[in-house]
Amino acid sequence: MTPPRCRKSEITMDISNDQIISVSLVLALLLLSRFRDLLDNSGLFAATITGLTVSLMGHWTWLIVLFTFLVIGSLATKWKFEEKTLLSLEEANEGLRSWKNVLANGGAVSIMAIYNFIFPGEEWIYFAAVASISVALSDTLASEIGSLDTRTRSITNLQSVPAGTNGGMSPTGTIAAFIGAIIISITGVIFSPENSTINDINLLLMLTLIGWLGCQVDSILGAVLENRGYLGKHSVNFLATFSGSLMAIIFYHQFL
Repeated sequence: MTPPRCRKSEITMDISNDQIISVSLVLALLLLSRFRDLLDNSGLFAATITGLTVSLMGHWTWLIVLFTFLVIGSLATKWKFEEKTLLSLEEANEGLRSWKNVLANGGAVSIMAIYNFIFPGEEWIYFAAVASISVALSDTLASEIGSLDTRTRSITNLQSVPAGTNGGMSPTGTIAAFIGAIIISITGVIFSPENSTINDINLLLMLTLIGWLGCQVDSILGAVLENRGYLGKHSVNFLATFSGSLMAIIFYHQFL
């Protein structure tokens, strides 16, 4: 008896539209980062891992919010870069962000994505993920725009300190922090899940408040721990963004 002819393949891969969008967004992120000099090589590698984790284990809408942070944060970093350089306030590596920057600002949302993958269906998870990004942009704009404001005072004792001091706060930086939180909050509301029971206005207000509060957490950690050598800049950034996720979880269960 002649054996049946084998088919080329009897196995098909079921690739969802969400997965296609996720991979496409990661590729777009890498191309933009390369051609606009947003990330160095280590940053590109970390962004690949972070982007795939956030979009595939969380959702591609999370990646768009993170994408927003990267673009606006990088523009703020390059804003008046020469003036910052003269005052030794510039971001290291000529403004290019490394893997440390990526993990410091994208680590918390990655943790939320992994949790979502293991324990799917929690409504608060999107809120917590975007809240961490709100803190990240709020702090970045406060640092990059507020660093040139000489009206800087320590957040712990309100004494005058040099511009750019860890834990310093200025009128310009405070306003910039609020604007950064607003930008991410608006983006977060636009891409919030359709089945969410959280009112859009409440989501906008809570994300803005948490973003701004998280920026203050960063300043306190900078003044108390970073200035004393207990923590580095990137560790402080990660803890601040993670505090945003924790605040979102508390706010969700207490107020929403």
